[in-house]
Amino acid sequence: MKNVEKYARGYFMPPEPSMKWMEKEYVTQAPTWCSVDLRDGNQALVVPMSLEEKLEYFQLLVNIGFKEIEVGFPAASETEYAFLRRLIEDNLIPDDVTIQVLTQSREHIIEKTFESLKGAKNAVVHLYNSTSVAQREQVFRRSKEEIIDIAVSGAKLLKKYAAETEGNFKFQYSPESFTGTEMDFALDICNRVLDVWQPTPDNQVIINLPATVELSMPHIYASQIEYIGNHLNYRENVILSLHPHNDRGTGVADAELGLLAGGERIEGTLFGNGERTGNVDIVTLALNLYSHGVDPELNFENLLEIKEIYERMTDLKVHERHPYAGKLVFAAFSGSHQDAIAKGMKWREEKDEDRWNVPYLTIDPIDIGREYEGDVIRINSQSGKGGIGYLLEQQYGFELPAKMRENFGYVVKNISDTLHKELMPAEIHQIFMEEYVNITKPVEFIDYRFGKHDDFNTKVTIRINGEVEEIVGSGNGRLDAINQALQTKLGMKYNDLVYKEHAQEKGSKANAVSYVGITAADGVVYWGCGIDVDIMTSSVKALFSAVNKMTANVPIAIY
Repeated sequence: MKNVEKYARGYFMPPEPSMKWMEKEYVTQAPTWCSVDLRDGNQALVVPMSLEEKLEYFQLLVNIGFKEIEVGFPAASETEYAFLRRLIEDNLIPDDVTIQVLTQSREHIIEKTFESLKGAKNAVVHLYNSTSVAQREQVFRRSKEEIIDIAVSGAKLLKKYAAETEGNFKFQYSPESFTGTEMDFALDICNRVLDVWQPTPDNQVIINLPATVELSMPHIYASQIEYIGNHLNYRENVILSLHPHNDRGTGVADAELGLLAGGERIEGTLFGNGERTGNVDIVTLALNLYSHGVDPELNFENLLEIKEIYERMTDLKVHERHPYAGKLVFAAFSGSHQDAIAKGMKWREEKDEDRWNVPYLTIDPIDIGREYEGDVIRINSQSGKGGIGYLLEQQYGFELPAKMRENFGYVVKNISDTLHKELMPAEIHQIFMEEYVNITKPVEFIDYRFGKHDDFNTKVTIRINGEVEEIVGSGNGRLDAINQALQTKLGMKYNDLVYKEHAQEKGSKANAVSYVGITAADGVVYWGCGIDVDIMTSSVKALFSAVNKMTANVPIAIY
């Protein structure tokens, strides 16, 4: 590509090695989660939420289990101010939930922010100012010391107004655009703010290190986090928070490595909504923890309902391939994938296995409100016999013999290929019923009789060419006797009769299901299925179905 030379690395490595995080295998406990959907997420919407919509969304976040929620920038607009007052005055904030508000380091903004918070039970006041080289040189045109003065004066004003305002307040500071800031300067400005606030065990503060713009690979961000965490003043009384964005598409990786590096708190949004490519996606982060056996302390057991509310409130769509929540993320179209999943599920049943280890599925879809039927096995021209057979078994109670599954698989794939579409479970069931079950043309089975204590000689009533007649046969058992009568009548020869039967447990009433496969002289196997309340009758119907399918390709001699 052209112009590559104009892109330089805009981040700064720590001045000393900070790689201890690499020794950790995975995140072992959930961080403190802070949703910024109602501030960072809302400001990125084409049409920001109305007051009533924000109230509904706030309740959604509470129901999910967020204990910290950034509700807005109350000095920025009357809607945000009114929303905050409504939450406080109508007592809509649970006692165990802390709200958070954002403010710039300007006195009139800080004053209005505390005015909006009057009476809040628990609130975080989030102070920020930009610190990066680009912001200092191009936007503010200030020296490092002048940028520090902005932060320090804001920190002092927070202390002043908090002391004068009714409520319980905690302070937070963010060196905005931290990732484009020299690490020694970022550390200096954070420590200067901490020196003003002087946190204690009973009055901890939050230092939030945002990847306001993602500028580096995730391991660089982790090293930056570790360096700052190792050198903060009052470290034991500081909560180290992360606020990754997703400009390079690695926001989740930034957050996970940042947690390994000492981060204790995450600010993000549901499904990654936010400016540009968005904030870090808390749904993905939380369920990644869950997939490692770590309780995320957020409840996504009804993820599809959460997604519906999110899409309605934001007018954004969750992508079909979005981790965990996307429509297709558990779907297997590939035949080999479907076969592995079906066998994995069968193995779990046989072993009564507690641990989840099914091929191709990182978590059990059921645990987040998804379903196996329709969510996991999806049928198109790429599908295989295993998935098609699994779908029929799970939804309709058919347990096809292995070779019959293969035969039916080709039927379904050919239909899907011809129609150029995915086939829904009901369509597959209909194809199976029409292709194999209780087929009555050209020969319809009506009834059979055996003599008392005689399972070897039979009389079978059939309808053929519109005429009802009776045929006789002998064999080494009931089905074989009927089989011999039918072969004699039709002048057909086939062998290697394959037979399987079972009770059909799904459906409105209990039925017996039988499958019969017969091999013609040219080696082609024809399959039929019979369904009846009586097991013997279902077997006979399966035999007639297979023979009727064979007559489409093999001439019969009716006499």
